[in-house]
Amino acid sequence: MSDSFNTLRFPNPQGLKPGWFIGFGAVLIVLGILAALDTIATTLASMVVLGVLMIVGGVAQVMQSFAHRGLPLPNQWLSGLIGGLYILGGILLIEEPATGSIFITAILAGCLIFAGLARTFWAGGHRTNKSWIMLALSGLLTLVVGILLYMTLPWSGLWLIGMFIAVELLMAGFATMMFGFSLRNNT
Repeated sequence: MSDSFNTLRFPNPQGLKPGWFIGFGAVLIVLGILAALDTIATTLASMVVLGVLMIVGGVAQVMQSFAHRGLPLPNQWLSGLIGGLYILGGILLIEEPATGSIFITAILAGCLIFAGLARTFWAGGHRTNKSWIMLALSGLLTLVVGILLYMTLPWSGLWLIGMFIAVELLMAGFATMMFGFSLRNNT
């Protein structure tokens, strides 16, 4: 690359404050490290939060279902029943977060198994394409991950969601900090 490109500075017309991005990124990294240190607690806490959100959503659904007087009564009751199921699901997640996380992980494992099989078979049907083997390997890897998750239930259900949260926090933290540093270097 030319030296003129490396010395090129991009203005910050939005008035973004680099320090805020760097600080927020650091907070996300610390939270990610804490989440990674105890992925089981992170998983269980996330299930409780999800349960609370489901209850709030269910209450809103029930209120909304009966707020519209012009709808036919069966539609109102069906909408209210759906809201009630949300509330019940939220209560169950709060009461049994470990069971909820295992259930969600089992669903994820099933989705990965299905996606891996579908991608592998699809790649096999397109062997005339030069890159079909990479797609097939991708499908096989997804299939293996799904099978391993399923085979390690219930234990994988207790740590997997917490690990996903920890990785997301760490990645978002590093990306946010890097954005802040790039803003600082370009001002």
